[in-house]
Amino acid sequence: MKITWFGHSCFRIETGSSVVLIDPFLKGNPTFEASGIDWEVPVSGVTHMALTHGHYDHLGDAAEICKSTGAALFAVFELAMYVASKGAEKIEPMNTGGMVASQDFELTFVQAQHSSSLDGVYLGASCGIVLKPKQGPTLYHMGDTEIFGDMGLINELHHPDVGIVPIGDRFTMGARSAAHACKTFFDFKTILPAHYGTFPIIDQTADAFVALMEGHNVAVPKPGEAVSV
Repeated sequence: MKITWFGHSCFRIETGSSVVLIDPFLKGNPTFEASGIDWEVPVSGVTHMALTHGHYDHLGDAAEICKSTGAALFAVFELAMYVASKGAEKIEPMNTGGMVASQDFELTFVQAQHSSSLDGVYLGASCGIVLKPKQGPTLYHMGDTEIFGDMGLINELHHPDVGIVPIGDRFTMGARSAAHACKTFFDFKTILPAHYGTFPIIDQTADAFVALMEGHNVAVPKPGEAVSV
């Protein structure tokens, strides 16, 4: 499995013949735009897209990418219907706890503690994503969330090997809560921090989280840099 970060919470996951783009906030994403990477780089070859929730910094370019690539969209029901109304044709409406199997992986939505709306329109529950490939490690993208005790149940049910963890504070866990969640509930082999550095009001670097996670395998890639697991 190859994982590439494109700023904020946008990750491209390549497994088997599938390419899954999670939370495709590209246009208007200061981290992505500052990298100088062409928009087509994360978008090229995308077969599936998954959204954790409907805030603009996660929904991003979902409808445009679905229309241009024909990618199938995994999203909570209300959000899936919204993106379909913007032109996405292949949708997999889901909800918390549900699993959908694809050619190369199973994708499950799990609980997250956050909100989800756009321009005052409610867009369903906010979720985390568990992606279990037919071959390779299981990945858990926490989405935007606070620490919560049922993370332990997520670990018991899914045993994720790779964690994508929000650390930026204010809207999600900060470094201290994120580190506590990783150490208390999970046995991740690889951890990638997310949701930091994008806007001035959230933490600008992953340094505090990395320091708290000393002794664990925390990868902090630059935008466009891939991590193989």
